[in-house]
Amino acid sequence: MPRQGGRAILAADIGVGMIGASPERGWAKLSHVPAVQSLAGLRLAAVLGSTRSSAEASARTFGATRAYAEPADLFGDPAVDLVTVAVRVPAHRELILGALAAGKHVYCEWPLGRDLAEAEELTLAARDAGRTAVIGLQARRSPALRHAGDLVRSGVLGRVLSARIISETIAFGPTIPAAETYLEEPRNGATLVTIHAGHALDAASAVLGPLLDVQALTRRQFERVAVVGGMDPIARSTPDLILTQSSLEGGGALSVEIAGGRTRDALFRFEVIGDGGTLVLEGAAPRGFQSSRLRLALNGLSEPTDEGELTDLPDEAVNVGGVYAALRESIRTGSTATVGFDHAVRLTRFLRDLEASAKDGQRRLARGWPEHVAGSAG
Repeated sequence: MPRQGGRAILAADIGVGMIGASPERGWAKLSHVPAVQSLAGLRLAAVLGSTRSSAEASARTFGATRAYAEPADLFGDPAVDLVTVAVRVPAHRELILGALAAGKHVYCEWPLGRDLAEAEELTLAARDAGRTAVIGLQARRSPALRHAGDLVRSGVLGRVLSARIISETIAFGPTIPAAETYLEEPRNGATLVTIHAGHALDAASAVLGPLLDVQALTRRQFERVAVVGGMDPIARSTPDLILTQSSLEGGGALSVEIAGGRTRDALFRFEVIGDGGTLVLEGAAPRGFQSSRLRLALNGLSEPTDEGELTDLPDEAVNVGGVYAALRESIRTGSTATVGFDHAVRLTRFLRDLEASAKDGQRRLARGWPEHVAGSAG
């Protein structure tokens, strides 16, 4: 019987075709591949590379059955049930449309599209295709964050009075690698607002419930950015510091600080204060809190979290593994625990309002984001 990641592969396993899994580096190598290799019911059926040789190298490294250099060939493989899109945002649209047209389920990294129009187009395509299409807002599948949401909803904190988040990342600092200059171009849809504020505000809603409005202030801490690799410095045109305020249902309030260019541990702290207690989620990861495990404390004492089948996954893969586990059950049983492209559209609209608020200083109503999701944190 063939094996992958130390476990047996069964014919009934969901075959994953992965786009973006480089054997040398990258987010997919650290998160998606270990998750698929470790979770029961999934198998890495195929990988896509920029060339045939790079695809074959990935297949050998990760134990994939097939290697492709053309997206259409991966989409046409009957062994592929689910396509993972883990590449830069500008490439999402074409790959997702191709996968859906071929009748595949889709897991796409956040942000979904370069802008709201693109996210709406992809959501309609997924709806028309009748496939399960999930967005990689993996922080809401963090076991600790899900437990925090359960505690808030149980009433153990009493009435929520206030909450605050500090979320830092090493990205968007005063010096960047040449390969990351695309992040400095707003039209590519991958900025501190869309990536890091998106993850933080979505995590906040998963724990606290709907954010009713947003008022924002953005700044550029580093006006000129040095590029490693011999290129001339470039002018930064997107924010690298974001401050937001939002009202919560029940009368509480949320404040959020998102900071780029933090070269220490890139700390994360999410504190919820109620009239009956306090909980704190903490972590540290250069890529941002969404890419690692979180620790939970209730009233100053460490709160155990049951990670279940995610226990043995590395820190970078535990939250992504939670998305795959929910997606597996959605495909098998039709459960609604996953967060789909429609949610991505609502969050994209909320972030657009955030940016508008930062320009004119006015508060924006949330206009239906986030709509209730089954299990709230899931």
